[in-house]
Amino acid sequence: MRYLSLGDTDDISASCHHVTFGGTGLVLDAGMDPNQDGYAALPPFELLKPRPVDHIVVTHAHHDHLGALPVLAREVPHAPIHVSRPTAMLAEQLLPSSARLQKRRVREGSTDAAPVFDVETAEALGYVYDTHLLDSPFSLAGSKAEGPLSGTFYHASHVLGAVGLLVDGYENGTRRRLFYTSDTSVQPQTILPEADFPDGPVDVLLLESTLGADPDAEAFTRKAEQKRLGAALADVLERGGQALVPVFALGRSQDVLAMIDQFKRKGVIPPDTPVYTAGAMRGIAEVYDKTRQSTPRLDPDFEVYNVDQLRLPRGGKKLNEAFSRPGIFVVTSGMLFEKTPSFSVAQRMVSDERNGIFFVGYSKEGSPGERLQAAAAEEDGKMTFDDAEGPLSVRAQVERFRFSGHAHRRDLVDIVDRIQPRAVVLVHGETEAKEWMKQAIQEAHPDVTVHIPEQGQEIEL
Repeated sequence: MRYLSLGDTDDISASCHHVTFGGTGLVLDAGMDPNQDGYAALPPFELLKPRPVDHIVVTHAHHDHLGALPVLAREVPHAPIHVSRPTAMLAEQLLPSSARLQKRRVREGSTDAAPVFDVETAEALGYVYDTHLLDSPFSLAGSKAEGPLSGTFYHASHVLGAVGLLVDGYENGTRRRLFYTSDTSVQPQTILPEADFPDGPVDVLLLESTLGADPDAEAFTRKAEQKRLGAALADVLERGGQALVPVFALGRSQDVLAMIDQFKRKGVIPPDTPVYTAGAMRGIAEVYDKTRQSTPRLDPDFEVYNVDQLRLPRGGKKLNEAFSRPGIFVVTSGMLFEKTPSFSVAQRMVSDERNGIFFVGYSKEGSPGERLQAAAAEEDGKMTFDDAEGPLSVRAQVERFRFSGHAHRRDLVDIVDRIQPRAVVLVHGETEAKEWMKQAIQEAHPDVTVHIPEQGQEIEL
């Protein structure tokens, strides 16, 4: 068995892996780097040319795991694409949307990088997805497979449709097993239950390490953070202000709406509080609701669209009316990127001390979300949204709440305890995160070989 990392191995960005298993070549995920534009955002697919690619498996619909799929499919059009049914439904929305965004950014002058695929290419993939149920083996054998080779999806929690992948087959006459966690959460979220895993032992574990360098994550519980968010929203509304919750369209936005529904039902906030939503999150909510009886849920009866919500007005009198009374704005993007609803709403709210801006996800260094949080931590901090307008005083309450769809690092070590691999390959994490993980795993399991791969380096497993 051989492993090759095609994605960035120094950061959490484009996730893409090649595995050669008993004569069969598998590509696991095909993400784009959200920090880059155009072809610079793609994994180096040219490394696949001397290697077999018999099947593609995409574990979930986040951009850093799915975004380059149209390009990969163009490179290896013969390879079937295996996904869960919810991931296929989400991809049918998100990939054409990505194509439109790439084209619009060129037109607006925010990038000079040419789009890497168009809407027609993205939409055509909807006809070729090979969807599978959880816990139901499917064939992954290639034309030169040494024997039967199967894949099985396991619920990964993380986000709707996210799966881990067990690959089970024969190599040199010996049965071998590989499990790829992808992004996973071993604790229940607001809508999704905790992840499921195969029984051990396995030969190889490809283990995510996103939070490996974050010791603080171990100290927070979702229950405590949810209680703190509810109290913060209640305080803002009581003082007559508006609350902005910037969210990522897939996953966190649905989680937050589920929390708000609980807050209203429990009397934490007034039940008639208006909630405004906007963007792709509304279409994604429809997929959540359509699949609620066929995918793992904490409450299969909960529907995102049953949470009372209003469409965020685009401007004019109706938008002014929305800001004239206490309310909650749950809008994208989660990092306040320019020209998004959350950026515009934050600009309008930031200088009023009655208001609150509550981050519920990660903000990368240098993003408007990170800059606003840094400014709020300073005495008399200021934030520039528009050069023509100049810096604005940050008087609104700005806080970060820790809700993650990723397992924290102690939970990741527990996965090793549970699955009992012979070898671990640490993926999808910063260098510091993977180094901590390697040391922790080796201390707990000195008989386990731990690999930290370099991009383009093939490892024999």
